[in-house]
Amino acid sequence: MNARLPTLSHAHQALIHGAGRLFSDTVLLLAARLALAGIFWRSGRTKVDGWFTLSDSAVALFAEEYQLPWVEPGQAALLAALAEHALPILLILGLATRYASMGLLVMTLVIQFLVYPDAWPTHLSWLCLQALILARGAGALSVDAMLSKRLFRPMQ
Repeated sequence: MNARLPTLSHAHQALIHGAGRLFSDTVLLLAARLALAGIFWRSGRTKVDGWFTLSDSAVALFAEEYQLPWVEPGQAALLAALAEHALPILLILGLATRYASMGLLVMTLVIQFLVYPDAWPTHLSWLCLQALILARGAGALSVDAMLSKRLFRPMQ
């Protein structure tokens, strides 16, 4: 049994090293940004006709099914459509990424607690991606990273 421990330890270390190289922060953060952007962009497209005309069905959905307190259905539908188009674009670019992710996190919490409380497994997966981006930023493949290098490079 003890003879197998070095082999298992080596295999374990190889798995950790390989996974760390394959799933680097750069790859994980890009994937998280693209996944969230895809989810919310597709949702935003269901709220508009053509390029960006708020659909009657979106307003009806907010009036009849979502019924958000404190917000008129037409305004809620317009705000959601705007956010679900603008924030995914920012995520894809990696521009103001933490702020875009925070906006989607707020939307997710509203959906979870005021609209679909039984959909927590889906919303929890979105929240995990949003939390990753909030904690780590956009990653190396982003406009944020490029701007950070230019704006905050060390003085010589």
